[in-house]
Amino acid sequence: MPVEINTQTKRCILVEQDMRCEGAAADIRISTDDQLRMSIAELNGHRVPITEAEADALTVAGAVDGRHHIKASVPGSII
Repeated sequence: MPVEINTQTKRCILVEQDMRCEGAAADIRISTDDQLRMSIAELNGHRVPITEAEADALTVAGAVDGRHHIKASVPGSII
């Protein structure tokens, strides 16, 4: 799981391979990566792909939610 959340202190750790980035939940911005077609958590210049469940948990902890919906623009698209 690339996200660790301490609900009491509202501090979070984003984990990706050998990188661990810790900060306040309020300093995390969640956005949508259109190419990956998934959410990304950004903290201190680090971007970590996350699930929608992790994105929702981060927003409950206080992260900024900047996600948008990806719409099908090509006939036959899977989204």
